[in-house]
Amino acid sequence: MSRWRYFARRLLLSIPVLLLGTTITFIVIRMGPLDPVAAILGPTGDPQAYNQIEDQLGLNQPLWQQYTDYMTNMLTLQLGNSWVLQPDTSVYSMIMQYAPVTLWLGFWSVLIALFIGIPLGFYAGLNPNTWSDYTASFGGIVWRAMPNFWLAVILTQVLSQSEGLLFGFDWQNWIVPVGVIGRPDLTNLTNLDQFLAALKKIAPAALVLGSASMGNEMRIGRTAVLETVNSNFIETARAKGVPPRSLVWKHIFRNALIPLVPIITGEAYLLIGGSVLVETVFSLNGIGYLFFTAVMQGDLPLVGSLMFVFILLVVIINILQDFLYTIIDPRVGYDGGA
Repeated sequence: MSRWRYFARRLLLSIPVLLLGTTITFIVIRMGPLDPVAAILGPTGDPQAYNQIEDQLGLNQPLWQQYTDYMTNMLTLQLGNSWVLQPDTSVYSMIMQYAPVTLWLGFWSVLIALFIGIPLGFYAGLNPNTWSDYTASFGGIVWRAMPNFWLAVILTQVLSQSEGLLFGFDWQNWIVPVGVIGRPDLTNLTNLDQFLAALKKIAPAALVLGSASMGNEMRIGRTAVLETVNSNFIETARAKGVPPRSLVWKHIFRNALIPLVPIITGEAYLLIGGSVLVETVFSLNGIGYLFFTAVMQGDLPLVGSLMFVFILLVVIINILQDFLYTIIDPRVGYDGGA
């Protein structure tokens, strides 16, 4: 099977996943407790106005017709307009308004996990049973064990009162004066001061969001390196006189990266789910915060559209993961075997 036939097959297999996920989303938001009409009217709305708005929104139509309209709109990428948060505002414009903060958060959280978790895991694997190995392994377990919401709350409290808790170190006035909670200003990142302010603003949230994945990458990276170092082909390479530097970079690291592929691509799942909690705690006002607010306010079109975007991202990431496997490990075949 050729590479292009393989990916065409993967695309076809992703269609049922997309349809099933979108169907489950419709069932949850249409048959759940969300009531957009009550959110629009407020606590003082009268029954006559309630029925009128319900008729205008099409919520009194048969469920199968609502389902057909919803699936048609989603699959044709007609995400519709918000009902409650910003009435008559398109979902596309709201995504463009809130997405930059989430992308900024995701970029730095992925970098923190990649450039701290993987190097520490590989270093611990190359130096087993040493104090460095014990320290890195213990740190990975601790980072992995701390829930995002708990760590976010603790970090906001510590950094907000850092001058009294961190021996006189004032986080909020360090380098540039920036508060711990709030949305970063991304309007002019070419300016050094604004770039540093935006980076400092997002750093605590990025550390929280990337902490769980960082611990996973550290732990699995160490195990992968140990297994690779003890493999027969590494012993053969040593016996043939391959230089240690070439042995580490060309053979050990590349093979140890293979089990890390799903962990690295899983960063996107972390961003989709974890950003809701982290953005809410730090008041970053990104896509996660928008989704949380839409659920709380009962904005059905916005919730359904964002869920469809999340499902679509997950499907794309799965296909990208398979593609990365074929690049890192040429032994992986396109017929399901090696």
